[in-house]
Amino acid sequence: MRRSRVAVFAFIFPVLMAARPAVAPKPHVIDKNHSEINFVADARLLSAHGFFSKWDADILLDAQNLEASTVAITIDASSVDTRVTMRDNHLKSDAFLDVAKYPSITFKSVSVKKTGENKLDITGDLTMRGIAKRIVVPATMMFYEKGAGRFRGEFKVNRKDYGVSYNPAVNPIEDEVTVQWDMSLKEPAPAK
Repeated sequence: MRRSRVAVFAFIFPVLMAARPAVAPKPHVIDKNHSEINFVADARLLSAHGFFSKWDADILLDAQNLEASTVAITIDASSVDTRVTMRDNHLKSDAFLDVAKYPSITFKSVSVKKTGENKLDITGDLTMRGIAKRIVVPATMMFYEKGAGRFRGEFKVNRKDYGVSYNPAVNPIEDEVTVQWDMSLKEPAPAK
């Protein structure tokens, strides 16, 4: 008798679990005061540190199943800032970001994979200067509680993959640029 109950339970449990409604990922907004996208470009004379001051993200996050989450980021390319006006203007020119022709840099995820405790690989398409390349962005979840959390990571981008081949003889620039990002996010406040 007991064996038949176990058999019935073993049959019914997967059916009940499949019938449970899946929890949909929830929209989250960026806490702009605690989020940033930075980069470091190494050259012979200087490792130039910069950031983008204007950007936003559309995030759907499932804290219980991070692999169901998605992210889309749009950066205003003209907001590049290395704290040197002459260098910033050069970065905005067609030698680098060509912001007049390509005003936005975008990233759109296609998958999220858990790789360890609080570790993720976010695969997506990075588009810059009209060229889209699939990349993998490693991420660490620093914390998530009560509808708010923080994620951060670092990856490298080969600038030549996006048509940025300018290289002055006096100050040659490394091909790979390091991108560092840190995002605090939260569920939006309920509408009043």
